[in-house]
Amino acid sequence: MTSTADRLARQQDREQGIGTNKKAVKFSQQDYETLRQQWLKSKPPFEDDRFPAEPTSLGYDELGPDSKETKGVVWKRPKELCSNPKFIVEGATTTDICQGQLGDCWLLAAIASLTLDQDILPRVVPQEQSFTEGYAGIFHFQIWQFGEWVDVVIDDRLPTRDGKLLFVHSAESSEFWSALLEKAYAKLYGSYEALKGGKATEGFEDFTGGIAEVYYLDKAPPKLFQLMQKALSLGSLLGCSIDVDIQGKPVQLVRIRNPWGEKEWTGPWSDEMSYSDFIKQFSQLQMCNLTPDTLLSDKVGHWNHYQYEGTWRKGSTAGGCRKYSDTFSSNPQFVVRLEDVDDDPLDGKDGCTILVGLMQKDGRQQKRLGRKLQSIGFAIYKYKGRSNVHLGPDVLLRQSPVALCSFTNTREVCNRFNLPPGEYAIVPSTYEPDKDGSFLLRVFSEKPAAASPLEDDFDIPIEEEELSESDVDPHFKEIFKQTDGNAIFKKHDTDSSGTMNSHEMRGAATEAGFQVNSAVLQAIVSRYSDAQYAIDFDCFVGCLIKLEMLFKMFKTLERADTGKIELDMQQWLCLAIF
Repeated sequence: MTSTADRLARQQDREQGIGTNKKAVKFSQQDYETLRQQWLKSKPPFEDDRFPAEPTSLGYDELGPDSKETKGVVWKRPKELCSNPKFIVEGATTTDICQGQLGDCWLLAAIASLTLDQDILPRVVPQEQSFTEGYAGIFHFQIWQFGEWVDVVIDDRLPTRDGKLLFVHSAESSEFWSALLEKAYAKLYGSYEALKGGKATEGFEDFTGGIAEVYYLDKAPPKLFQLMQKALSLGSLLGCSIDVDIQGKPVQLVRIRNPWGEKEWTGPWSDEMSYSDFIKQFSQLQMCNLTPDTLLSDKVGHWNHYQYEGTWRKGSTAGGCRKYSDTFSSNPQFVVRLEDVDDDPLDGKDGCTILVGLMQKDGRQQKRLGRKLQSIGFAIYKYKGRSNVHLGPDVLLRQSPVALCSFTNTREVCNRFNLPPGEYAIVPSTYEPDKDGSFLLRVFSEKPAAASPLEDDFDIPIEEEELSESDVDPHFKEIFKQTDGNAIFKKHDTDSSGTMNSHEMRGAATEAGFQVNSAVLQAIVSRYSDAQYAIDFDCFVGCLIKLEMLFKMFKTLERADTGKIELDMQQWLCLAIF
């Protein structure tokens, strides 16, 4: 119940604009300015009890309290490390990021990229902070996390050994913004150790809110160079990682920056590299496409951006991939309507370019618990003329998807598609059914599109007479058995066990005249199914009566068909207790 209330509260916050970069969510409910004003009047400076200067903040295994890697670590403030510390010295540059003893080079690459765009940097690193005016030992940074921007407050105690910073540091010993940003990122994910291992795309996304693609250069698509040019024209961030002799013709060149590189390309074209050499020397190309609110310049184009949160819940909306035909249609579904074709298609063929990204939540937080990421993916189906109807197996299993992505156990899967104008249903899922998880689905389109969850409209038959749950006596059940209700239940009780699988509840309720969406279905399964996610006849009947009663209550309290009601505390308690 609490998680449902939290989800509804977050939804209301989103409607108020909370979660945007300008109205970031306060991480751990800590307000930077309120805390700063409080600690300005006290000594010592601010000490963050939510991320204390203790071994637990360093890590849990290789950087755990008993690890040799953390022996001799002392937490110190910048004012204890140098006489005149600065937040930023003469502007943030790539030389401000030097790797320490933590395997988070992927994060450093993303931080370095921030310094190359002075419009993006202040969105992550508020510039008014300093160690002089208004100093109270407290700093804050804004990081994008799973669909919303969060404002992370930290104190300025940093892990050191022998008087030197243990992790990220600047080449300028008196500059500390990069070390403090790394600490804020570590707090967001629970510890410094949680940052070990990753891809630059993850950092790109968390510092911009963009959507990242990865191209393996040994299998580079034919038009990749043109795709890179187009990405740059749209303000995208590009990165690469490592796992010809042309004369008298135009040469395609790539310029690459390595913020902490010790080698320099000495091949043809000096500071630039031919595209053919680029795909030979490097293994991957990472491309982060930015949201419209991130790009302030009129010199670059803009993507159109849509995003939706969802959940997979065992027994109701965790249907697994198409291989599991009995449950696949239970997964959440989303519709995208594409109308206008691209202005300058890369392959010369008319079509609509979209990026679809599916991200699972809380992966780094789960590392310390020994839990692994789920294998996730999605399929895209042609969709037409079934507005506001959750697609069942009669639709999804009778056609092949027009596009899909491979299932992988990564934080996010993302693919670029070029589709003809039309309507499409996107079905995100885990590979196996009944795997709980939360996800974020994002769609970027070159041209304006329409996207929304594909859900049934609420439609519940209302009788004129008053009914309460106590009225659901044997008399009503007997009538229900003698009418369509018994046939409906038997149809979905496929093994004649006297129960039906909870995944069948949506279809059974719909046949009985009760259309509900995925969120309500999850609540129904949680309330009415047993430990094996089975629903017996009595629970089925009780659920339908409960739905009718709640719908009648809502309609009684609703004003002017707004779809909303307003209750004070007393009214809420009376209804909830009833």
